[in-house]
Amino acid sequence: MHSKLVIIGSGPAGHTAAIYASRADLKPIMYEGFLALGIAAGGQLTTTDEVENFPGFTKIRGSELMDNMRAQSEACGTEIVSQTVGKVDLEHRPFRFWLHPMGDEETLEEETHTADSIIIATGAKARRLDLPGEEQYWGNGVSACAVCDGSLPIFREKPLVVIGGGDSAVEESMYLTKKASKVTVIVRRDVLRASKANARRLEHNPKIEVRYNTSPVQIKGDEGPRGLMKSLLIKNVKTGKEEEIPANGLFYAVGHEPATHLFQGKLKMDSDGYLITTPGTTETNVPGVFAAGDVQDKKYRQAVTSAGSGCMAALEAEKYLAEQDDNDVPNGIEGEKDARKGKPETNGAAPEYRQNPLL
Repeated sequence: MHSKLVIIGSGPAGHTAAIYASRADLKPIMYEGFLALGIAAGGQLTTTDEVENFPGFTKIRGSELMDNMRAQSEACGTEIVSQTVGKVDLEHRPFRFWLHPMGDEETLEEETHTADSIIIATGAKARRLDLPGEEQYWGNGVSACAVCDGSLPIFREKPLVVIGGGDSAVEESMYLTKKASKVTVIVRRDVLRASKANARRLEHNPKIEVRYNTSPVQIKGDEGPRGLMKSLLIKNVKTGKEEEIPANGLFYAVGHEPATHLFQGKLKMDSDGYLITTPGTTETNVPGVFAAGDVQDKKYRQAVTSAGSGCMAALEAEKYLAEQDDNDVPNGIEGEKDARKGKPETNGAAPEYRQNPLL
C-alpha cells in the first residue's frame, strides 16, 4: 500500500493531525497500534477516568474523549488501521515501513508499505513502580499527571502523595498544594535531585512534608471495582520501619518513556529519547517526517498541547507534500522560506499563515 501521508499513533496529536490532513484531501492512513506500550489505541487518555481540562467539555471520561476523536477522524475521511508499525526505513523515498501481525509484536508481515510523508504521534508512557495495589487504584487515586487529574473532586482538600525528587516532582507538588489539605513528597534518597531554587520552594511550603530515605511499599483503599485509594504504606530505607499514612491520591513523578524505539538511529533524539524537532515546528531532521505530541514534548505533556502540535504537523505535512508535487500553495503556509532568509517583513521565528482550507 502506498499513501501520501501516514500517521503513526492515535492520541490527541495523531487524531488532530488526521482531521486536518483529511480536510486537506491528503487521504491519511492512521496506524493506531494494537496495545502499543501496553495501552489501548487512544493513548494515555484511555487510562484517565475523568478529564476536566480539555476545552469544550466540563467533564468527560478519557476513553469517551478519545472515542469522539476517533469517530471524527473517520468522519473526515481518515482510514484507521488497528495494527502496530514494527519497522521503518527513512533513508529511501518514498519512506518504507512494515507492520506487526495483529496481536504479534515479535514478527513482521512480508508486505512493504510506502508513504511520501509520515507524522509520528506515538506518545509517551509514564513510568510506574508496579506497587501492590497500583493497578487496582489506577484512575481511582493513582495518577502520573497532577495537572491532568489533581483538580478532580476525589483529591480536593485531601492528603495527597507525590513520589519523586526531581524538578517534575516539585512542580507537581506545588500544583497540588492548591487542591490538597496536605502533600507528602516521598524521596528515596537523602537529598532532592531538583534545582536548589525548586528545592527551597518545596521545603518552605507549609502544606508540604518531604520524607527522605523513604520508599513506597503498598497502595491501600476500598475494595471493589470502583474502590478509591485511602492510604499508602511506606518504609524508611535506612531503618526498615514501615508506616501507613493517609493518602487519597498518589502521583508518580518519576519520568516518562517516549515511544521512540522504532526510530532509534533513524531520527535525532535527546538523551531521554524524545524526538528533536526544529523549534517552532514539528519538523524532524528528516524532511517529510514530522513529530507531534508527547513523543517530542517532555515539558507540557497535555492533551490540548498535543492536539495543537498535531494541527501543526498536518499543516506542515500538507505544505511539504505540495512542494514535492512542485505546485503553488495559494492557500497554504506562507512566509517560512522568507523567514529563514531573514527578510525583514517576516518574524524570523515561525511561519505566517494565510487563510487555509484546513482551518
